[in-house]
Amino acid sequence: MGVSLKDVAQRAGVSIKTVSNVVNNYPHVTPHMRAKVQQAIDELGYRPNLTARHLRKGRTGIIAFAVPELGNPYFAELAGAVIDAAARHDYTVLVDHTAGLRERELLVSQEFRSHVIDGLILSPIHLETEDLVGRQETSPLVLLGEREYEAPYDQIAIDNVAAARTAVRHLLDLGRQRIAFLGSRTDRERRPAHLRLRGWREELLAAGREPDETLVVATDGYGRADGAAAMAALLDRGRQPDAVFAYNDLIAMGAMRTLTERGLTVPRDVAVVGFDDIEESRYGSVTLTTISPDKQAIARLAVDSLVERLAGHVMAEPRRARPGYRLVVRESTGPAEGRETARVPRETGPVPAQETGRVPAEETGPVRARETGPSPAA
Repeated sequence: MGVSLKDVAQRAGVSIKTVSNVVNNYPHVTPHMRAKVQQAIDELGYRPNLTARHLRKGRTGIIAFAVPELGNPYFAELAGAVIDAAARHDYTVLVDHTAGLRERELLVSQEFRSHVIDGLILSPIHLETEDLVGRQETSPLVLLGEREYEAPYDQIAIDNVAAARTAVRHLLDLGRQRIAFLGSRTDRERRPAHLRLRGWREELLAAGREPDETLVVATDGYGRADGAAAMAALLDRGRQPDAVFAYNDLIAMGAMRTLTERGLTVPRDVAVVGFDDIEESRYGSVTLTTISPDKQAIARLAVDSLVERLAGHVMAEPRRARPGYRLVVRESTGPAEGRETARVPRETGPVPAQETGRVPAEETGPVRARETGPSPAA
């Protein structure tokens, strides 16, 4: 039989109510009394019944996290960060994936196991503002990802345009002239691919360069095969770039594979920058320079926001939080041929978060990091 509150109270020589106050971290318990109860808890190995605690509050203690594709390392890593963040609030996370299907996203957002979960963190691809405005489900919803919605829900999203500009600026500072963009989509202006393409254009224009649209290649998906095919299509058109900015790390890795197969060297012939900073980007035969979103901050802001909503805190306006990111420089980028060193990078530095509501502010903007030394080959 497990250790009870009564057992702890007897060991500490206090009332059951005092033990309950300590376990639930209620105020107005003196430091001496708290230490006394905690010592008894440690000695007896008492573990609170989290399920009972949540049920007393009319909760299940479970939140859901739905992503487009768990096979994508970025979402798998983000799921781990969400689980860690939720554990700090004594919540369990139910992870699901929508397979990038609109009907699945609608189902999840409207009625996903509402009898089981207390709230939902959702990273959608195809949902539109009107889908969310008409949502009937009353459980709290936090939107994750880089899309922009005009809907009455908290949203956590990095600044894709600024992050893309940081990547392109790095390539320009290395003297690169023909910078391609792989992974464009033209269907919706507020989707991340469009926002990153917009950042590519804006930074080139800011540098006095006319964007060469023949160096932009659309992809059907966002995996390695898509990146390899996009790079091959560009080379087959006779449009060899001297740099590539890819929508994500997987596309960048696929592109690097094609470049190698065609006898081109990264970064001597073509420099490559990805986006996401997945673990694999650090361990290839050529490690990948990439934009690294702060996954821990994304998860923490999302979970904190959801938990605060569950606690009954109601704000007049939904929160809009922009977690930080940084450029991580690795082996896939280097000076253009004929240049011994690059120009001093034109950095903007951290920019305060653009945020409403009571979630603690995070810093955003480019923070440049450099990793040196070879990484183990994959």
